[in-house]
Parts: sequence; structure tokens; C-alpha cells
Amino acid sequence: MPVAQPTRRLTEAEYLEQERRADFKSEFFAGEMFAMAGGTRAHSLIAVNLARELSTSLKGRPCVVFNTDLRIKVEATGLFTYPDASVVCGQQRFLDELADTLLNPAVIVEVLSDSTEAYDRGKKFEHYRQITTLREYLVISQKEARVELFSKGTDGQWSLREAAGLNATIQFPSLQVTIALAEIYANVEFVPSPIRAR
Repeated sequence: MPVAQPTRRLTEAEYLEQERRADFKSEFFAGEMFAMAGGTRAHSLIAVNLARELSTSLKGRPCVVFNTDLRIKVEATGLFTYPDASVVCGQQRFLDELADTLLNPAVIVEVLSDSTEAYDRGKKFEHYRQITTLREYLVISQKEARVELFSKGTDGQWSLREAAGLNATIQFPSLQVTIALAEIYANVEFVPSPIRAR
């Protein structure tokens, strides 16, 4: 009986070499690469709107907002990933001189989708919590005007603040910035979900 050969796992250096030449983005963890799916119209609009609002609010301050093109490495766990947006205040730390892998985000944003919501809320957030510089993690629904902001307190504990509806706002305590959900969801058309599965 033939014996299945174990799959050869990539090193971090091999992943980075392949990723830097690839036409599409892949996450990396524990020796495996995972291709990232494309987003929807709503997903793209929400991410761009949020990045624009953060950039405008932080203008003139020593903070930089990055979009999903910038990779992040969670040094404690080895995860390489591409959040929908991230913010760094002060000195930016990168993995190497190519400056395409950020190590010290203060804020990370993910726009939820059906295929990634459980991961973004669960295992991925577990990884993100290992980033010592991270102060806030924002998850944004694309089905309705609803955001959830997880903030790290001075005691190291994470707390949740929610905002819902186009008249609501969400405040980022670490950035001292407040953003209206109407701006985050500008030009987004919500598709009603069925009340029950068919």
C-alpha cells in the first residue's frame, strides 16, 4: 500500500520570495500559504472609506494609515496576513529593508465577509492580540451598518464597543479619533438577507 508523502512546508524566506513575485496575495502560517479571495464592491468601498476617514482625521499627526496592500507579520506566532487597513503611530518597524511587512501596527481593521468572518473574529484575532503594539481591532460588517471595536486596556484586557446604524459614530480611544458610520458606509448598498435559510 502506498504511503502518502508529507507535504513539504515552506520556510518564511521561501514564502516571502514567492509572495513578492506573485500576482495575487497569500497569507502564510506554519509553513503553508493560503491564497486570499477577491472582495466584493461593498467590501472595497468600506475599506477605502474607512482608510480615507482615518487618514483625514490623523492629518498632521505622526500616524500613517495603510491599506490592504501592506503585509503584517505577527512576530509571536509567525502569521503573515493582509488586513483591510492598519495604522501606525510613531516609528514604523518593518521585517527587512524592503519595508513591505509591517511589525508594529497600533490599529488593525478587517471588513467581514461570509467566508472569513469566523476566522477574523476567532483565530485571526487570537494572533493579532499577540502584537504588543496593537491597541485596537475594528471589525466591520458589510451586510448592515454595524462595527465592533475591540480595545486593549492598560491592564492588558480587551473590551468591546459596538456601534450600529448610519447615525452612529465609533471612537478610537488610542487615536483620539471619532468616525461616523455614515462615512464608513458611504455609497454602500445593503442587500437584505433572508430571515431564514432556505
